[in-house]
Amino acid sequence: MPIILHGPDPSVYDTSNRKPHVVIIGAGLAGLTLAALLHKADIPFDIFEKSPETRNVGSAVYLAPNVGPLFTQLGIMDDYLAKSKRCSTIRLFNEHREQDFALDFSLTHELSGFEGRLLPRKVLYEIILGQVPDERIHRGKRMSWMTQGENGVHVKFTDGTECEGDILVGADGAYSAVRKCLYERLKKDNNLPAADAKDLPFSCVCVAGYTDTLDVEKFSFLKDEESSVTNTRSFDKPYSWNVFAVKDNKMCWSSTLYLDEETAKYHNNFRTTDWGEGGAEGMCNDVRNFPISGGDGTLTLGDLIDKTPKDQIAKVMLEEKVFDTWHHCRTVLIGDACHKLHPAGGQGATTAFQDAVALANWINALPTTQVKDLENAFKSYRDERHPAALAAEAHAKNMCKFYGKANDRSASVTRFIFKNMPYWLWTVIMRKHIGCRPQASFLPPVPNTGTIPPVDLPSYRETLKVVKAREAAEAEKIAQIKVIPATAGGDAVAV
Repeated sequence: MPIILHGPDPSVYDTSNRKPHVVIIGAGLAGLTLAALLHKADIPFDIFEKSPETRNVGSAVYLAPNVGPLFTQLGIMDDYLAKSKRCSTIRLFNEHREQDFALDFSLTHELSGFEGRLLPRKVLYEIILGQVPDERIHRGKRMSWMTQGENGVHVKFTDGTECEGDILVGADGAYSAVRKCLYERLKKDNNLPAADAKDLPFSCVCVAGYTDTLDVEKFSFLKDEESSVTNTRSFDKPYSWNVFAVKDNKMCWSSTLYLDEETAKYHNNFRTTDWGEGGAEGMCNDVRNFPISGGDGTLTLGDLIDKTPKDQIAKVMLEEKVFDTWHHCRTVLIGDACHKLHPAGGQGATTAFQDAVALANWINALPTTQVKDLENAFKSYRDERHPAALAAEAHAKNMCKFYGKANDRSASVTRFIFKNMPYWLWTVIMRKHIGCRPQASFLPPVPNTGTIPPVDLPSYRETLKVVKAREAAEAEKIAQIKVIPATAGGDAVAV
């Protein structure tokens, strides 16, 4: 597919209020969601993805009720509900397949008006992908460098092609090429915080998969309408593992290895930048005898591994870091490119969606494509989303301890706190987690059906003012059009 170059003439200082052309690097959940919103707003964009074909792997994704308004606005709610299962419980087991206790968060449905749900990452990806025109996605495009200035951004790819635009969005994951280029420039200018220059830290490695259709008699819990996060912790091994029942009589599964200093050095030699097959087979062999609950009481992870296609098994390092620098000039970061969260928190996808809504709102409200207006918008985006990312990171760290080894002291303390938490405090925590339910200010609003209103978000409140002002100006313009009555032999004239 030929690439159409967009963007301003670099010899002209652009003072118009035209819509910006947005160049998105990375076709993951964050990049695709931003693209889907820009498409709804009629803002031109192109996505460049390094992979030549779609291969989205991983385990299940839990989406909290926070995404309900967004999915409704995008018109994908029915598809999402049909392809996911309701999930309102985390169940913790020991290696004897005995349930220690459970966490019930079904109250979030009443509070927010939407349910928390589970579905395979691959299925979620396909739902979002369906909202983006195929011709706007260019695959096999690995970014090599970029330059930016007052008159635009210029991106180069390793195959020799180039692209221009007004805004560059780095949605290309934890090892973002956009972030790397941006940070190298800032570092040369002594404008990069020291913490941002450090490598991504990690303390876990994970193998995960998505099975083919299973025998519901053998895996009887597949018959249940509702799913749950089912976690098992080892007594004496540095592992925990999860299984999730999903639609179509299939299951997602994962096993996490908690690293010490020595094993961290070993696994760092095999670090991968994406979910991939490298090293997955060896780790599958290590965990296949781990017991899982349900069925006839003899099931193991091996029963799921054997029913999982090899191209749906992946191994990845679980890095954790929230970067401080999210934007500069015409470049802005989104999703894992600016905050890599441990999946134990179950908020990675949700925060990516929230980033996309906030950024889309500010882009739509831009008065011009000049750098000063872009930087003001990007600063507002970062001011809102950075504290939320830090809170999600803290939650993920706590949940990582919650799921951790049975004999780990800090993990035991965390589980004791959760298990004995007063209901009123649990309610406060749930209210806090589902408060951020963002919407696009340029799409029809979704009424709140929960018992608590969503939190006030500047990215919605302030940009809605711009949207309404534009609508009022357009209405006034139409009202000023007068039609001169037709004269004999003539036509009516609009002035």
